Amino acid sequence: MKLAVLASLLASAAAFAPAKQATTSTSLKAFEDALGAQPPLGFFDPLGLVADGDQEKFDRLRYVEIKHGRICMLGVVGYLVNAAGIYLPGDISYDGTKFSDLGYGWDASFAVPVAGALQVLAFVGFLELFVMKDIEGTGNEFVGDFRNGAFDLGWDTFDEETKLNKRAIELNQGRAAQMGMLALMVHDKLGNVEDFFPN
Repeated sequence: MKLAVLASLLASAAAFAPAKQATTSTSLKAFEDALGAQPPLGFFDPLGLVADGDQEKFDRLRYVEIKHGRICMLGVVGYLVNAAGIYLPGDISYDGTKFSDLGYGWDASFAVPVAGALQVLAFVGFLELFVMKDIEGTGNEFVGDFRNGAFDLGWDTFDEETKLNKRAIELNQGRAAQMGMLALMVHDKLGNVEDFFPN
């Protein structure tokens, strides 16, 4: 009798178990094992941007993703540092405007004097044109490897598994920073961050 009750309980529990569904993909499975295809989502391409399996297009999108992730990691840290009241010393422009006069967030970006904005633009342009780019023939190992044969910082001492792990960590942190930067900008514009960072 106990065995019959146990069997009926198991059968009724099995009736509520989710049915196994076939896995579908928007790609040709060309990038299913690419760096960044990690649990729980795996390879995630809801718009089908690389559904054609074009490696060159995938590399370009990965390059952009890594670069935007790095920029947003700096942006989130910069936002939080300025919101905590920590600024660069000195003036941002020749008219005597100090970095600390700007504040933080959206308001700070509009408070930058024209001369200061031109300095920032020139610096970013220099980085974009001469520093933060893949230079062919310099032994770059992967898309977004900006060492360009100039500096190593110990990268060559890591084994291949550690290198892959570190690249995956950077990719995921960059993705999180992009979402974090978007959230900071939206909440700053809505006025929600003043509760956390009172002036």
